[in-house]
This record gives sequence, structure tokens and C-alpha cells, in this order.
Amino acid sequence: MCLTKDEMKLYKEQGYLFVPALFSQAEVEIMKEQLPTVFAEASPRRILEKQGNMVRSVYGLHRTNEVFRRLSQHPRLVDAAMQLLDSDVYIYQFKVNAKAALGGDVWEWHQDFIFWQKEDAMLTPRVINAAVLLDDMTEFNGPIFLIPGSHAEGVIDMSARHENGNGNGNGNGHSMPSWINDLTADLKYSLSKEVIGNLVRTKGIVAPKGPAGSVLFFDANIVHASPSNLSPFDRAVAFVTYNSVENIPADVEKPRPDFLVDRQVMPIVPLGDDALFM
Repeated sequence: MCLTKDEMKLYKEQGYLFVPALFSQAEVEIMKEQLPTVFAEASPRRILEKQGNMVRSVYGLHRTNEVFRRLSQHPRLVDAAMQLLDSDVYIYQFKVNAKAALGGDVWEWHQDFIFWQKEDAMLTPRVINAAVLLDDMTEFNGPIFLIPGSHAEGVIDMSARHENGNGNGNGNGHSMPSWINDLTADLKYSLSKEVIGNLVRTKGIVAPKGPAGSVLFFDANIVHASPSNLSPFDRAVAFVTYNSVENIPADVEKPRPDFLVDRQVMPIVPLGDDALFM
């Protein structure tokens, strides 16, 4: 997909771009068919909600699932990411976030880059998220909230809420490591009520809504959140995070797992437009 000059300008100004129905319903169904299997696999890559009985996220699926590998290399995503970052890109992170009906928990107000900067030594926010809706996103099922233009504030540095895991089980047969606090409802670098209040008073809040197959591209520094899913229908989103090949993180003493930070820094060669049907 080639973005227009107006779309590029809009993304740079507001920090996000919403493209309705970028993938067809047939393509969405191919992806959704994978979810029962990937959600059922008990591994450290699967993160459960605080209650311990519902899947919150599954990471690293571009390395373990053929359909999601093809999605991560799809030209409709990769071409747009290369345009917006003005370079070749590689996959920094891949995850599917699930919000179960009547139970999917919140994602607190935060920026993504601060996690990658402080935990992974990423150099600059020259990175972009592509959120592929696997279900319709409505005002009722925990949509993604964004503060337009907040990316222009740069990194809003907050003290870390947690420094260590709590040692409790996460439902996968493993104790919780320190990095779990980057992924749960109690985010390590969540933003304060005062910060959010000041931003919203000047910039407002938006919540893009659209059919399954729509894609939300958003900047790593845009302030965003997501409320609980109080609808009676499940809602899932596949997130592909593309990093510029000119923005490779430095080495750190205690690196996070490969399923959170992909260190296979190979520029993506986009597949054909029919990639999901192969």
C-alpha cells in the first residue's frame, strides 16, 4: 500500500492514521482461525489477565505461526511502515491482544517508546505500530483511545511503578519475571492523571472505530490507552511493530526475551498482496 502525501502529512501531524477495511473479510477469517490454537498454548509468550483465566496477549507469533508470519510481511503494512520511517524495516515485536467479552481488562494511559528505550536501549522513536483489527472495533468493546498530537511531546518520563515481578504464577506454570509489569494491566510506565488531564484539555481524545480488517498505524510516542471490554463479544487486535534498520537497540545487561524484542535484524522483503491466501 502506498500512502498519499495527505495521509503522510496527517500521520505526522496527529501521530496516527486509521485505514478502514485494509484487509478483506476473507483475509480476516484466515487470521481469526488461528486464534483458538495460539490462545490455548501455555508458554511464557502467553500473558493472562490478572484474574488468571483469560488471555490478554500472545507475543512472537510471527516466529511461531505461518499465517501471522505472512501478515507481518504483508506489503499493505510493510510498504506503509517503510514510507513513514523512510527506511527499510524489521519486526521489533509482534503480538495479538485479546479482550474477552465482559472481561478484557484495561491498558492504562502510556507511551510505547519509553518501555523500549528504558528496557531495551532503543535509540530513537523511529518505530511504528500497525494494529490490525481482527474484530469490529466499536465504542463498546474496549477501543483504542488516542490523544492526537501527543507524540510531539516526546518521551514523558515517569517513574517506574514496579521494578520486580511479584513471584506469583501467571497461569502458564511459570513465576512472574520482572518484565511482566511491562505487559499487564498495571503498566510499569503508566502516565499520571495530571499528565493525561493536561494533554486532553488541549488535544482531546479520539477512539477510531471500524470493521474487522481495518488498520491503525500509530507513532511510538503517541499517548494511548484502552478500556475494558464490557460488550458480550470478544475483541482481538494483531499488533506488528516495525523498527527502522537504522534504529537497532544497543546491547543491555539483562535483555528481555526474544518474543518481546526480536533481535533478528533482517530487513523485511514484502510478500505478494495475496500473502494470506497462500
